[in-house]
Amino acid sequence: MPSDAPAPPAAAENGTAAAAWDGSAMSQNDMMLKDTVLVLDDSDNVVGSASKKDSHVFDVQTPRGTLHRAFSVLLFDESTGELLLQKRASTKITFPNVWTNTCCSHPLHGMNPPELDTPLDAADGTVPCVKNAAVRKLEHELGVKKEEVPLDKFKSLTRLHYWVADCVTHGKDSPWGEHEIDYVLFYTVPTKSSLTVVPHPDEVDDVTWVTKSKLLEMMEDESLLFSPWFRIIAQRWMIPEGGWWDDLRETMETERHCDYGKISRFDPPEEHMGGGGKAGPLFGDAIQKEEEGKGEEEEVGR
Repeated sequence: MPSDAPAPPAAAENGTAAAAWDGSAMSQNDMMLKDTVLVLDDSDNVVGSASKKDSHVFDVQTPRGTLHRAFSVLLFDESTGELLLQKRASTKITFPNVWTNTCCSHPLHGMNPPELDTPLDAADGTVPCVKNAAVRKLEHELGVKKEEVPLDKFKSLTRLHYWVADCVTHGKDSPWGEHEIDYVLFYTVPTKSSLTVVPHPDEVDDVTWVTKSKLLEMMEDESLLFSPWFRIIAQRWMIPEGGWWDDLRETMETERHCDYGKISRFDPPEEHMGGGGKAGPLFGDAIQKEEEGKGEEEEVGR
């Protein structure tokens, strides 16, 4: 369970040497036990730490798990406007077999380079430490070489606070779920041929590049599963007319779509309510607001 106080400065966070993280040497169970996520309050302040496993447990003591920091990368081919999707591996413990954005994971305590951003980093959208985590996981999950995704080319757009029980996989009393403040990062490459993509079989079962129309077609296919967090991002911000996907150059090169000072909050759809702790809505009528394309927003950090 999460600690009651902020984690002490980890090796990579106070300037001393840290042990290298090697995802290729760990099983899914190893990462659940050994990875230490950043536990948050509702305003995205780091208040402690927890194992990846403990933070994702949905039970009577923690009906919605433990709120922690995450990121979602959406990587596009500039020449075609296509988005790279991945299908999470069938061996994943949480949300297996679902299509989702290019890469989604967690910044961790004790990493080198560091992955713990300050409130100022979040407020101004620079988030260099979240970007460090994104580079690490792009390499681990998809084989993307670090030199192909320099930090200064990532574009941070916004944050969302959501929770979902993994009832589709594990049933209505699912012991697993997600409860995250998720940093949304866009990235573009000139062409997909400039990117190395070699998926890790324990992480990813499939990848595909999609246009907006192809994604809409896939999302309407009831035989396909999509991650709840990606559905929120796509339906709330990417797909609507005038959204992030319509003009990638404008999204990447201007501040038009940047919203660093707010955290949008979303309850899950009915099929992801409940779990082992029988959790109900956290944000009141946020489900209805999300369906209307509004979401529930709270200004923070200013």
